[in-house]
Amino acid sequence: MMQQYMEELEQEPFDAAEFIERLTWRTNKEIGLDNFDPVLLHDTFTQTIQDLKILQERQQRKCERLEDVLKNEQSLFAKNIDGLQDRHQVSVDWFHQLDEKINSVAGKIIHLGEQLENVNTPRSRTVEALGLLNHMTEFLTPGPIVNDLFNDQTKLLESADIIQKLYMIAQDLPVDKFGDAKKKIEAKYDEIERGLIEEFATAQKHGNIEKMKIIATILSQFKGYSQCIDAYIEQSQMTPYGGKDIFVGIVPMCRLHHGVIKQVFASPDQVMAKFILNIYQLKLYQYAQTKLEDRRDEDKYLKTLFELYSRTTKLSTELAEFLVASDEDLLAKLSANIFAKHLAVYFETERKNLDTKCSNELKKYYDGKKHQKKQAERFHDLRRDVQALIGTRANINIAQIEDYGGETFLSEELAINLLQESKAAFRRCRLLSKESELPANIIRLADILLRYLMHEHVDYAIDLGLQSIPLGENKNFPQIYFFDVVQKCNTIVVLLEKLYSASVFPCVESTTKYADCLSKKRIMLDQIESKLDTGLDRSINALIGWIKVYLQNEQRKSDFRPETDVDTVASPACLHVVQNVMPIILQMKKCMDGENLVAIMKDFGVRFHRVILEHFQHFEFNTAGAMCAICDVNEYRKCVRVLNSPLVIQLFDILHALCNLLLVKHENLPEVCGGDTLNYLDKSVVLNFIQLRSDYKTIKISNSLKGISDQRV
Repeated sequence: MMQQYMEELEQEPFDAAEFIERLTWRTNKEIGLDNFDPVLLHDTFTQTIQDLKILQERQQRKCERLEDVLKNEQSLFAKNIDGLQDRHQVSVDWFHQLDEKINSVAGKIIHLGEQLENVNTPRSRTVEALGLLNHMTEFLTPGPIVNDLFNDQTKLLESADIIQKLYMIAQDLPVDKFGDAKKKIEAKYDEIERGLIEEFATAQKHGNIEKMKIIATILSQFKGYSQCIDAYIEQSQMTPYGGKDIFVGIVPMCRLHHGVIKQVFASPDQVMAKFILNIYQLKLYQYAQTKLEDRRDEDKYLKTLFELYSRTTKLSTELAEFLVASDEDLLAKLSANIFAKHLAVYFETERKNLDTKCSNELKKYYDGKKHQKKQAERFHDLRRDVQALIGTRANINIAQIEDYGGETFLSEELAINLLQESKAAFRRCRLLSKESELPANIIRLADILLRYLMHEHVDYAIDLGLQSIPLGENKNFPQIYFFDVVQKCNTIVVLLEKLYSASVFPCVESTTKYADCLSKKRIMLDQIESKLDTGLDRSINALIGWIKVYLQNEQRKSDFRPETDVDTVASPACLHVVQNVMPIILQMKKCMDGENLVAIMKDFGVRFHRVILEHFQHFEFNTAGAMCAICDVNEYRKCVRVLNSPLVIQLFDILHALCNLLLVKHENLPEVCGGDTLNYLDKSVVLNFIQLRSDYKTIKISNSLKGISDQRV
């Protein structure tokens, strides 16, 4: 039992409540879980407490024994540590003594070395001078040099050191006495120098960097050291890394040789600068001129120029890491030199190319439509107004309206092509133009876009659309295609605004050219917007005019004053008008959005309401006819709900209330007129509408109208 208690007490973490619960559960389990014996449970708890006390005493004695053992071990280890500290102190003392002796011996050795060097240096110099004099004697002796040192190729490095010193000495010798010797030294000097360069090139071919480093160090004392560098650069760049595309391999090639140059040459930064200079002035220059020599296709030429210049600029950024100590603008200057003659005439080529491409795109479009562009007529609007006036007065149609079968002569695809060509031109202009000339160049390109896209295409199409709008008060339902012109025009203007925001304004917004650029675009768009407003007004006039003429001709008096009771349904004339007007409304909603849509819906609804109101005032209504009028108004109300104009809906609600005046009993007229809808209308409007009742004379004799007049005084 004690062992079980130990296992439970040693659990981490120990929970006393849980221990008691387990003890209780085991006790109840012995007598059955359904039976409860408090005495047995009390005895169990008592016995467990006694057992735990015994266990505590045992553990206490065990702890005391372990503490005694620990104290003994602490005393033992303390004595050992004291002994080790004494031995460590002795070792430190011996170390200090040894260090003093070493310093003393080292001082004596240094002094001895200096004395030996003072004795040996003059001796070594004397020996070296003697050797040089012996070699000098050979050059002073007439005839060829027979010393194997200067003729054995395997001793090239040793002979190079000697000939370089002899060459320096020979420069101070008088020519009259030592002319022949100087010539022989100079000839051998040149011969050994060439041999060293050849050996360097051979070592480079075999990748022997250590030998290259040795030879380069020796050659650095020779006057032809630059030839060694040139040989290395020429051989390194002999094999192209990127195949036909030279740009692909330049950076890996420079990265590889940069590591070699740092190991071989004493001035790696200067060598690397010359390495890259050779790439730009020879490799890239020749590659660019070859690519750009054909200028017959200007568009292809400009694309190639842009690609080459942008890739060269990117290359310069990547190569900057290899020119840390060089001029920061070196690579930019090298890039500019490659394309100097092309950049000098770039913009005129760009302007001419964009002008030609835009002109060709427009010609291709109109040729595809088999349309010959017409010259704008100066007095077209005046002539149209005169024709409309004469036609209305004489009731004849003298105007010739050409609607081109619904063709708008506006192409979103053409606009996208022109915008894409312009976008590419703007992009090239930003990269290839000088910073001081960029704003003016961008504006000149934007002017070309505005001229061809907005003036030659959009503005021209709007003019044709204006001419194709039918005159007002036409007996036939007007075929109005101008709404399609508005929709396409809005789409094109949105695309133009996006291009200006992305490609034009960022280049001019911080300059004095910004106001000029903004003004040109605004003038053009205002002109187009004004013509669109005119076209929309004419379109609505044509539609409203047709509604007016159609109702005048087709609405029968019997519709509103039938002699017999008829079914209370909308009149055929009303249904025909609604049937034709509804698609036009949906077309207008499809072609416009935003504030423009709200304004046009409101304008059309108000004018539509005015026509219907004036139309009703030409008839006399009996009770059955008033029901028909109310049905007509309900149809009109359903139609105008699509306009989503609160004002228009309110106007037709008022019209509906006015029509109710034609139906109610005359004694109820004052009550109806005092309702919320009609209460604020002018009394003359209400009275004029009441006069349309067939029983108006009867009402006039009664006191009903007097009551209405009294309410509105």
